[in-house]
Amino acid sequence: MNLPKTTGVLAALTADQLVPGVSYAFIQGQQTSLHYHGKKSWDPVVTKLLPEQLYDVASLTKVVGTVPVILRLIEQNRLHLDDSLTTYLPEWHAPRVTIRHLLTHTADIRGYIPNRDRLNAQELKTALLGLSSGPLLGNQMHYQDANFIFLGWVATKITGLPIQSLISQMVLQPLGMHDSTFQPDPKSSVPTTYDLQTHTNLVGRVHDPKARVLGENCGSAGLFSSLCDLVHFMQWMLQIRQPGVVLTPATLDRLSQDQTPMQDGSRSFGWQLNNFNGQEFLSQTGYTGTMLVLVPQLQSGLVLLSNRVHPVVGERYLWARERLLQTYLAEIWSKK
Repeated sequence: MNLPKTTGVLAALTADQLVPGVSYAFIQGQQTSLHYHGKKSWDPVVTKLLPEQLYDVASLTKVVGTVPVILRLIEQNRLHLDDSLTTYLPEWHAPRVTIRHLLTHTADIRGYIPNRDRLNAQELKTALLGLSSGPLLGNQMHYQDANFIFLGWVATKITGLPIQSLISQMVLQPLGMHDSTFQPDPKSSVPTTYDLQTHTNLVGRVHDPKARVLGENCGSAGLFSSLCDLVHFMQWMLQIRQPGVVLTPATLDRLSQDQTPMQDGSRSFGWQLNNFNGQEFLSQTGYTGTMLVLVPQLQSGLVLLSNRVHPVVGERYLWARERLLQTYLAEIWSKK
C-alpha cells in the first residue's frame, strides 16, 4: 500500500523524538503492510526495536477484549443491553445505569477516590462501587475507565471467570491472537515508564495503576499485544477474516452504528464514532501511545503501536497522533 503522506507523518514521530519507535500497519482488504522503525527504549540504554514486540496497549483492551466478551454474552441471551448494573452488582446504588450506558460511556459516573492508587484490589472495588451516577446519565458521553471495569465484573458475575480469562478464551484464542496476553514476557515487551529513582523500566507490567491493582479482574486495560495480532483483529472486525468465530456478522455490523441512548453520533459499543468529510469511521486510542482506526466502507484500517510514556509522558505526541489520523483518512479517501 502506497501511503507516502501518512508514512511521512509516522516517520516524523521518531525523527522528532516524540517516541522512541513505532510499529504500524496499513490494512486494505486482504492486503496488509507491516512496518517497524526507531528504538525500543531510550533509557537506561538505547535498544533496537524488533518486529513483533509486545506493547502495553492500554485502553485498546476495552475494544479488543471486553467489548467482544460482553457482546457475545448478549448474543447468548445471558445479558441484555437494558439490564440494570445493579442486577449484577447490587453494591452499586444507581439502578438507572444500564449495560448500554457502560458500553457507550454515557453512565456519567461521579465521585472521588482518595489515595486511589494505594488501595488494594478489594478496597478499590469497594470504592468504585461507592461512586454515583450524575445528571448527565444517558445524555452525554464522558469517557471513563470505570465503565469497562464494571463491565468486566458483570461478565465475571455471569460466568464465574475473571474478565481477562474470558478475553483470552472468548476472543484471543478463537481469533488466533497467540502473541496477545495479560502476562507478557518482559524480554519480548516494549518498556513504558522509566523510573528515575530505581533506574529501571516498567516493562512487561501494565502501565495503568488501576489495572495493576485489579489484575485479572480489570476490563479497561492490561492487555499486551503485537502488531501482527492486532492486524488479525482488525481484519476480523472488517469481516475480511473469520467473521463468525467470535461474534455474528450482524453484531459486527452494529459496531458501525450509533449506540448511545441520545443518538448523538459519538459512540458505538466501546468504539468512538467519527466523521471525516461526511464519511464515518471507528477509532480507539490508548494512553501508552496506541491507536486503532477502522474504515469499514473502504475495508481499511490503521494500527499504531508506540510507547509515548517512555521514558516520560510525551504530550506533544497527542497532537502528532491527531495529525497522523487526519493525514491517513485524507489519503485513503483520495484513493477511493
